[in-house]
Amino acid sequence: MINLEWLRTFKTIYEKGSMTAAAETLFISQPGVSLHLSSLEGYVGYQLFERMPRKLAPTEHGKMLYNAIVDPINHLQEAEKNFQKGTRKDTASVTIGMCFETFQLSLEKHVSQLPFNLILEFCDYPDLLKKLEKNVVDLVVTPQKIETKGIVYRPFSRANIILVAGRDTDTRDFKSILKQNNPNKIIEWFKSQKWYGVTGYNEYLRHFWQLNFNSHPDFRPNYIVPNIHSIVRSLSSAPGLAVIPDFLCHSEIQRGDIQVLWRGFKPLSKILYFARRKKTLYPDQISRIEEILEREMPHSQT
Repeated sequence: MINLEWLRTFKTIYEKGSMTAAAETLFISQPGVSLHLSSLEGYVGYQLFERMPRKLAPTEHGKMLYNAIVDPINHLQEAEKNFQKGTRKDTASVTIGMCFETFQLSLEKHVSQLPFNLILEFCDYPDLLKKLEKNVVDLVVTPQKIETKGIVYRPFSRANIILVAGRDTDTRDFKSILKQNNPNKIIEWFKSQKWYGVTGYNEYLRHFWQLNFNSHPDFRPNYIVPNIHSIVRSLSSAPGLAVIPDFLCHSEIQRGDIQVLWRGFKPLSKILYFARRKKTLYPDQISRIEEILEREMPHSQT
């Protein structure tokens, strides 16, 4: 009979992307994780992951196995939680999915004061919403709304998506071109500038460009940095352009470290939602997180 711990380890590797992260999540050694995976691969007769630099990518057999076991494993984990709650008073552990920058801005300073355990998940919004559906996370803060049975969304904030420039960016030509109301000349000037983007996620730039020019940007950012806060820090000391939410750079704009260059022919804004399951084991803890975020997150900026 297959060892259930092998499957639990496989599921964690699949979701975390590496043996190191899986070992930290499961509180076991990395050699133990490696042994579980090799034992499972030997049992099923297939390689489940491709070994790549810094991560493991699931093979087609790995994807098939994950889809087959993820719901049963989640149900077993929930049963384990319920049994523990019925037999002893454990501290609740709540998992929240959100973007890293939003966490730093609003929730990070409150973490040490929470009367329950908190686990943060940082990844793309579609992946977070899938994890919410599969009971991997308990609450997601998202600008995307994907209608799914059993998931409810509640709007709580709105962000303006704006084009910002570094403090030292020479914007005189742009302001002159803008008065001509000529989109082609605006695009030409944009392409002559240095752009900042973030690793694996430049949705704000695509949406802003499509809304204002009815096309997708046909260029890549010159500098790809880890997150939006890195963009803001870079623009505070060097020329360049980026499209980002206003609430993530409000203080820098107020100080004059960066400048609002353009809001677009058609201003773009995003509603932020709380996404949660209708039935949850942690309604009080989730409500506490929502209250903090509603208090800390701006409803409008700049």
